[in-house]
Amino acid sequence: MGRIFQTRKATMFKRYAKMAKAFTKLGKEIAMAVKSGGPNPDSNARLRAIIQNAKAVNMPKVNIDGAIKRASEKDSANYEEVIYEGYAPHGVPVLVECNTDNPTRTVASMRLYFSRNEGTFGTTGSVSFMFERKVLFKVDAKDLDKDNTELDLIDFGAEDYTWDDETNELIIQTAFTDFGLMQNGLEEKKYTLIESTKVFIPTTTKELTPEQETDVNALIEKMEDDDDVVAVYHNIA
Repeated sequence: MGRIFQTRKATMFKRYAKMAKAFTKLGKEIAMAVKSGGPNPDSNARLRAIIQNAKAVNMPKVNIDGAIKRASEKDSANYEEVIYEGYAPHGVPVLVECNTDNPTRTVASMRLYFSRNEGTFGTTGSVSFMFERKVLFKVDAKDLDKDNTELDLIDFGAEDYTWDDETNELIIQTAFTDFGLMQNGLEEKKYTLIESTKVFIPTTTKELTPEQETDVNALIEKMEDDDDVVAVYHNIA
């Protein structure tokens, strides 16, 4: 079958591995949402948003329903969100967002990643002041009237928004505290919400050489492979 087949097979397996990790992380987010607001998405806005995100990455319905059912059981694992801070090589500030049922295990892993990749594990607050927490919403924009939509976005608390004409999508940024206001407004006005994502946006950025970026990416990739890690944020330009 030759080298082309082997290359395609390797690419396919990498894709499936990424999908599996995404499903694992979404399963944890579903569990946390169910624990905090119940298993009914109609009355649990957080769960509703996560289900939408799961659909956006083609997570099968049976997986979604299974995660909700497991989280509803009395002996199910209790996950919590934990943010770890530190510096990657070359002084790059890093925030690591985790969902874990064992913080002792997770913090040990984070310390190891930093120490083995020329980074420094930080204390709470040592890096987070350099980032702002926001929420990004992605909306199907195919049939939207721009003028009316922009008026709605102002009412819903949008800080910024971008029309992507290539993908026919509208990307909306809002403050983390306005997540519910934006989600409820979009739902009430029947916008087609594709996904919503909590993010940390750096207040300043840092320029690196390609070689320095390689050093930082080595640390980030190790962290992103960890099942407890939801996302890794940095301020590389």
